[in-house]
Amino acid sequence: MDRSKSTFVLVHGAWHGGWCWNKLIPHLESSGHRALAVTLTGQGDRAHLINPSIDLATHIADVVSMLEMEDLTDVILVGHSYGGLVICGTAERTWKRIRRLVYLDALVPRHGQSGFDLNSPQFREKLEEDAKNNGDGYKVAPIVGILGITDAEDLEWVRARLRPLPIGVFRQPVEAPTFAWQIPSTFIHCTGSGFKATADRCRQTGWPVLEIDCGHDAMIIKPRELAELLLSPNCQ
Repeated sequence: MDRSKSTFVLVHGAWHGGWCWNKLIPHLESSGHRALAVTLTGQGDRAHLINPSIDLATHIADVVSMLEMEDLTDVILVGHSYGGLVICGTAERTWKRIRRLVYLDALVPRHGQSGFDLNSPQFREKLEEDAKNNGDGYKVAPIVGILGITDAEDLEWVRARLRPLPIGVFRQPVEAPTFAWQIPSTFIHCTGSGFKATADRCRQTGWPVLEIDCGHDAMIIKPRELAELLLSPNCQ
């Protein structure tokens, strides 16, 4: 199989949409690779579909469906932030289609862990309170400060596109007891964010851990540099 031309499937994090990869994709495609960005149900241009029943399984089904409908194989599946939960669950269901998992400053769950399990109790309290008081019991507003975006133009572009997230996606644990862990995996750490402990844990398990000097939303802040990492041997 010709691995000089890779297929990347890009899974965004909380409050984002497929749009967040717009600055990265041209860098991958100009090198002859294929890149497809998923927009998860209730986010981005699918924000009108948000409802209380959406959970992690919904978002995993979104990605599985894309892989099946596009008949994609030998895929490099990239998950940013919350998207780490999604790619892990996807890999368990459709592991034969995936060459490598890349966790981009992402949550890396063990089987049975939820997004809330991988964050602080204060984070859960904040989101549960926001959903109860401001989000019809199930929606949480974007937290812009954690994204690490300092450029005013980029920040304006992002703010206009962030949408509320169904809280159920953080409550539901990942079901990944077997196959997800048989796939080669890489962690990319944005050194300006708070994922150092996760990066260290991945390094201890023997995964390649790459670093990029920026805040959390690397695909927006440093798309060219991120593309170079994704095209490097440790992500192929």
